[in-house]
Amino acid sequence: MYRRAYRTKNMKKLEKKGSMNQRTDLVLGRFRSRMNACPPGMCPLTLYRSLLQISINQSCGKCVPCRDGLPEVDRLLGSILKGTGSYEVKKELEELCTMISRTADCVIGVVAANMILDSLLQFPDEYKSHIEQKKCVEEVVQTIPCSTLCPAHVNVPGYIALIREGDYEGAVDLIRNRNPFPTACAMICEHPCERKCRRTMIDQPINIKGLKRYAVDHSRADHTRIPSPNVNTGKKIAIVGAGPSGLTAAWFLALMGHKAVVFDEHEKPGGMLRYGIPQYRLPKERLDEDIRAILKTGNVELHCSTKIGKDVSFTGLQKDYDAVYLGLGAQIGARLPIENADAGNVIPAADFLQAVAAGNAMDLTGKRVAMIGGGNVAMDAARTAIRLHAESVHVFTRKRDDITALPEEIESAMQEGVRFRTLLSFLHIETNKESGAVSAVWLQPQIVGEFDEFGLVRTEHSSAYPYRFPCDVLILGVGQKTDVTAFEEAGVPVQKDRILADEFCQVQDMPGVFSGGDCVTGPSTAINAIAAGQVAAVNIDEYLGYHHKIHCDVQIPAALPNNCIPTGRAEIEETDPFERKNDFSPVEIPVNDEEALREASRCLRCDHFGCGAMEGGRCE
Repeated sequence: MYRRAYRTKNMKKLEKKGSMNQRTDLVLGRFRSRMNACPPGMCPLTLYRSLLQISINQSCGKCVPCRDGLPEVDRLLGSILKGTGSYEVKKELEELCTMISRTADCVIGVVAANMILDSLLQFPDEYKSHIEQKKCVEEVVQTIPCSTLCPAHVNVPGYIALIREGDYEGAVDLIRNRNPFPTACAMICEHPCERKCRRTMIDQPINIKGLKRYAVDHSRADHTRIPSPNVNTGKKIAIVGAGPSGLTAAWFLALMGHKAVVFDEHEKPGGMLRYGIPQYRLPKERLDEDIRAILKTGNVELHCSTKIGKDVSFTGLQKDYDAVYLGLGAQIGARLPIENADAGNVIPAADFLQAVAAGNAMDLTGKRVAMIGGGNVAMDAARTAIRLHAESVHVFTRKRDDITALPEEIESAMQEGVRFRTLLSFLHIETNKESGAVSAVWLQPQIVGEFDEFGLVRTEHSSAYPYRFPCDVLILGVGQKTDVTAFEEAGVPVQKDRILADEFCQVQDMPGVFSGGDCVTGPSTAINAIAAGQVAAVNIDEYLGYHHKIHCDVQIPAALPNNCIPTGRAEIEETDPFERKNDFSPVEIPVNDEEALREASRCLRCDHFGCGAMEGGRCE
């Protein structure tokens, strides 16, 4: 009776302020924003307990397992977190959750119990540390979310504060302390730094990518001061690949005082930044600003149009240099292992984009283009086909989960006329008997089923008949691979077209040989390749017997009081889709001065407020 009366009383209060549904949505929205803003490094058991307590409050109280069992689970888990629990308590916790998941009448009890059982499987080291050491594992500390989630660990709050003060050169200098491609990343980075931004507890994440773009527009990378390198060590490192990973390694090694000699098979440096990212997203003259700045260090020597295994031998590099770094990237488009995969006008997305970048674009005027795949490379290829005046561009994926491109890329593609079809699996390619070129693709309709262990929905063939889609060009956005033939022949360990290297970028059983980026992990993002180059440079320096530090003399402004007033996020707009789809002109409209100042002032300065290790290592 008390609970019902209490709820009724509060419902009347809410109804006076507005619609009950609106108020409920607002409360749920704020809760979701707090969960989204959960900082990296937080004790996962604390988070699981918070979710458990939410389930307890949702319980209707009709069944005993949910009504009485969940509070007991909360008590047992709380004792483990406080350091008073034992392995017997952990066993009791597991048995109790198993019982609740099997006997609870509704989904609240089942999901809550399964959630705790999942934590027992996923975080055994956390339970062990809390039971034996009575604290979190050593690595569990609250960190600055944006800097932690940036693969290169750039000091994001620092350069935002510099932008707010109008010190754009200092902002670019601070970014390059970790990432020598500030301009390229300002235009094409997937901005993982925004995912856990604590500003979401108030309104929306800071537009970090937009602010970085504003900084590099006001202080060009090749005009910004270059950090002074350390004393020359006399060591020479060969770097294979002038993409984001190889040039990042060259930048840091040069600043450490080593000589970095870079070899690349293309005519110009940049790797997939130059030959895989379309001009409308990353103008090549802006990419050249970053590359010129890297070469200005004075310790970087660049050799283009040089292929390892043909012009230079890998064993020769091992002999003539103190260390070797392989940053090959993954630039070869993958083909499907099916009949007619090599038919005319069937082309992998990566090969298609490289041909356009090299000035050898296909004439798609009046042609129907089919695209298999929904990743970022597929979106780049689809939007490029539109700019080559294709009559139509259709993107087909097996399920909606397969459309992994950034939401803004998908939206832009739709605006430009790209059409999307899901729940269609690829069957085979039909060719024209006379020309041998593709004439149609056959697709099998799918229906959705259960979720797999990774939380992705499974699909299975529908009873509907296969679907024939006539097309003149088929683009395969199904991944890329690395050309490792010359290196495998030279003894470099390779598995499934990937070089075998550990987390320190050390190639297995080959002292002095390092590798990182897409050639190790498979196709990934530019910022991940940059992070690999950074890690490789540090470990090569250690291998050579040094422990150099890169000095950054930028003075970060003092933190001002937090601005917690809800404020709209300044977005980077794009030009009119009916105009931009006709050529390769840049599509982004950068934020203006007023927007940039207001956006920078939204930063909560988590480097000074709200972050840090939990007191005493405890999470009570």
